[in-house]
Amino acid sequence: MVELCFDVATGLSLGARDRQEDTVVADFPLGAPVGFAVLSDGMGGHACGDMASGIVATEMFSELKLLAAAPAQMEHDIGVILRDAVTAANRCIHLYEAQNGAAQGMGATLVAPVLFENRLYWVSVGDSPLYLFRGQKLYRLNEDHSFAAYVDGLRARGEISQDEADNHPDRSALISVLAGGKIARVDCRTVPTLLNDEDIVLAASDGLHTLSDAALTEILCAHAQRSGAQIGDAILRAVEAAGCPDQDNLSLCVIKAARATEAMLSTPQAQPQQTRHTESAQRGGVECKTVVQIDRDARNGVQRSVLTLIRKVAK
Repeated sequence: MVELCFDVATGLSLGARDRQEDTVVADFPLGAPVGFAVLSDGMGGHACGDMASGIVATEMFSELKLLAAAPAQMEHDIGVILRDAVTAANRCIHLYEAQNGAAQGMGATLVAPVLFENRLYWVSVGDSPLYLFRGQKLYRLNEDHSFAAYVDGLRARGEISQDEADNHPDRSALISVLAGGKIARVDCRTVPTLLNDEDIVLAASDGLHTLSDAALTEILCAHAQRSGAQIGDAILRAVEAAGCPDQDNLSLCVIKAARATEAMLSTPQAQPQQTRHTESAQRGGVECKTVVQIDRDARNGVQRSVLTLIRKVAK
């Protein structure tokens, strides 16, 4: 088996919105056998969408980071672990709503790819896509929990036209989301997808859908030999260049696989892998910091989650 390392970059764009409601975080320590990313898109137009995505991302990250210390056991139990983490994140949403009356109606999507060496697993809820770019072709890996998938099915069967599908009033409606109640659908991959040298995994929020799959494929083909950060920046710039007047927030995580060299493999695990962050804003913004406390019932009493969220709002 060829040993791989990963060049990882995350990015955010405010788009045409007043607030950044997406959250993305990645953890890929160099030489470690496990790495993961968590991306969450707060429900636009809903109360505290930015808070919802922050809660979901923080809860998922905390659960995965804690268990990553025992990678073999973590991979063995990956299905249960991912589903339990989703349930815990959803419960945090419920508890925050219960403790904050103004937060009623908050919710968020989730996509979290997890890698054990070259073996890719994931969990997702909502419409945030997870792609694999391989051999100049783009593949959607995870389920689309939006009405768009149903609408596209009608178009594929010839029941509606392409124009009717593109402009369907319910196209962007979600059929599953983390909102503190029952989760309608969870896509949890427990059989690994094996990655190869030069594969690119891309997780993103639905702000990416400003670009067609063909346009996204063209960008990835043109930048496939560049760094993860350069690939992410090219995608952000292409979305901005599209000039959509109602451009949604966009968050993304690029995970580029490459053959590991002997020098890389001998590097201590404490040093981070190539992980970079880039940010682009179509509207100027300022950063705001919020500290959130959530009381959660635990087996031995009460456990308190403390989140520090930094988000960008328009000037």
